[in-house]
Amino acid sequence: MVRDRNNDEWIKSLEAEGPVRETALADLRELLVVGLKSSLKSRSDYVESMMDDFLQDSLIRILQALNQFQNRSRFVTWATSIAIRVAMTELRKRRWRDVSLEKLVADTNFDPVSDVDGDVVPERRELVEAMYRVINTQLTDRQRTVLLAEIKGMAQEEIAGQLGCSRNALYKLSHDARFRLKQELVQAGFDYQSFAFAFNE
Repeated sequence: MVRDRNNDEWIKSLEAEGPVRETALADLRELLVVGLKSSLKSRSDYVESMMDDFLQDSLIRILQALNQFQNRSRFVTWATSIAIRVAMTELRKRRWRDVSLEKLVADTNFDPVSDVDGDVVPERRELVEAMYRVINTQLTDRQRTVLLAEIKGMAQEEIAGQLGCSRNALYKLSHDARFRLKQELVQAGFDYQSFAFAFNE
């Protein structure tokens, strides 16, 4: 039977050695399964097949982060939030694993407006169409590739891997592309606040 513990008991048990720690890990693992299945129930079939991977990675992260637990919530709630982030990150990675970056960027069978935002008021459509004009004519090929891939939702880890560059190099490419895009849109008469949504700002 799985035994829950209070926060102090969880920390002490997981920092212990031998059977005490192993029992706590086994109990925590079972509680994480419940939390993950509940939070990711819309992807239940996919999650079930990957559960062991999620749990292994989550337990490692949780143990590494024990000294960061600040006792502001139940320990299991905190641990479950870490497990959910681990699972979501892995799901995003796997979603793009077999998608070619070149093919993704070359695919023009999408609506720029709905890709960036479902709002289709004329002003928004004009703005998004202007964004795509700048992306296609004013950026370098690599900047264009990075920005289009990000807009279409590809994970940064996957973009970096397919481009063969580091995360730092990808960050610079993305930053430079967004900066150029902002400059061009401001010069075209668009107010910065009107297109900040495209940059999650």
